[in-house]
Formats: sequence, structure tokens, C-alpha cells
Amino acid sequence: MATLAADVPVFRELTPRQRVLRRLLRRRGAMAGLAVVVFFIAVALLAPLVAPYDPLQTSWSAVRKAPNAMHAFGTDEIGRDVASRVIFGARASLLAGLVSVCISLSLGVPIGLLAGYVSGWVDSLISRITDAMLACPFLILAIALAAFLGPSLTNAMIAIGISATPIFIRLTRAQVLAVKVEDYVEAARAVGNSHLRIALRHVLPNVVAPLIVQATLAIAAAVIAEASLSFLGLGQQPPAPSWGSMLNTAKNYIDNAPWMAVWPGLSIFLLVLSFNLLGDGLRDALDPRR
Repeated sequence: MATLAADVPVFRELTPRQRVLRRLLRRRGAMAGLAVVVFFIAVALLAPLVAPYDPLQTSWSAVRKAPNAMHAFGTDEIGRDVASRVIFGARASLLAGLVSVCISLSLGVPIGLLAGYVSGWVDSLISRITDAMLACPFLILAIALAAFLGPSLTNAMIAIGISATPIFIRLTRAQVLAVKVEDYVEAARAVGNSHLRIALRHVLPNVVAPLIVQATLAIAAAVIAEASLSFLGLGQQPPAPSWGSMLNTAKNYIDNAPWMAVWPGLSIFLLVLSFNLLGDGLRDALDPRR
């Protein structure tokens, strides 16, 4: 009997985190997107080691050279190595995406939590201001703020972060309105917990999942916005490498040196696509109804 009992397999129930991870690992698109994102992050962090040349080094004997053994991605209008500039340009795009979304989260989540939990005139005031900001297209608002603050990568990140804040306010408010009427929140209120403790310990942790998904998708939008601002001269300033500024320069040589536009454009496409695939996978994995 002891031997038979020992042979019976024991099944352990998975924790919520393990279930989410298992669902995420089953989605090939999300895993492919995660792999590409990790690749770009590694390239950006190790740029001084993996870049074949100094991204600012010019060579008048190698102006607009097609891809060859010495310059895998070719050279630009003043002989700089395109591959090195694409590698270092990943730093600006990833930094803009991460920092701007952190700004949006730090502003949007507390304001949305306040609006959804307190309700009343506070909710009405915040909602009207949010609606007014959402009435202006995201990129147009970012361009206006960047132009007001001045052209630089730091100001571009601030402009993108502020422009994306209304989305997080609206999302957080909607989630809080749904969560604050749940039975466990009412129970916490009944036993005498303060409103601050209920909001931070019982409401906020249960609205994090959709915020994570939205943050992942917002990074992709921020990468495009940073490239657009740099293309317009409001982001990373030359000669510092940026994918958007590289496209701005490449448009003048698209017939004679198309490789100047292909590689930064392809990098933007792959990074944005990867973040979107990862965000879709996280949405499916974090949704208990799926």
C-alpha cells in the first residue's frame, strides 16, 4: 500500500503568477516580440562594444558608400558608418520610450486613482480636463509641447510623457470605478480601514494588470513619437544619432543612397512591432477570462 501511495503523482496548483507566465509562454508572437525587444535593449546597452565605428566619425573618402565589407549598412552623407549610428540611435529610442511612459504612469495613475475613488466634483473636474487633452491628437500635442519646451531629447521625453498621460488617467479611473464596488473592498471599508489604505492596498494592486498592458503599448507609441519629433528637429539634436534624425537626413538622398533610410526605418518598424506583439500577449495572459 505504501508503494502504491508513493507512485500516485501529486499535482500542485499553480500560483496566479505561474499561470500568467505559462499563458504568456504559449504565445509565440509575444515571445518573438520579447526576444526582439531584449535584443534591442542589449544592443543599446552594449553599443560601445558592438558598434564597429564611432558614430560621429566622418570620412570624406567614404561619402554615401553602399553596404560593403567595411561598412555593413553603408555610410551617410558625410561618411559616418550607418550601422554604428543605428546601434547608438537605439539608445535614444528606447530611452524616450521608457522614460516617457514612466512619466505618464507617475502622473496618470495617481490622478486616475483619485478621480475614480473619490468621485463627485473631483472626478468631474479631472474628467473634463482629461477629455480636453484627449480632444487634441497625441502626436500634435507632443509636437506643440516639444516646440514650447525647446528642441532636445529630454524635452521630447517630457512632451511625450505629458501627452500620453490622459490615456492612463482614463484607464486607471475606469478600472478603479469597477474595483471599488467589489465585496473585498466593501469588507475592508467595513472593518475600519482608512480610505488611503483601501486605495493603495486593495484597489490599486487590482488595476495593475491593464496598466502593464497599456504601458507596453504606450512604449511603442512613444518610440514612434520620438522618431517623429527627431525627424522634425524637436528631439535628439545632431550630430547625436537618432533614428528619426537619420530619416530626416536620408530623405534628401533617397534616390542615390536608399540604405540611409532603410536601416533606421526598419529598426523603428521592428521595435514598434515587437512591443505591440508583447503587449497583445500580455493582454491575453493577464486576462483571467481567457
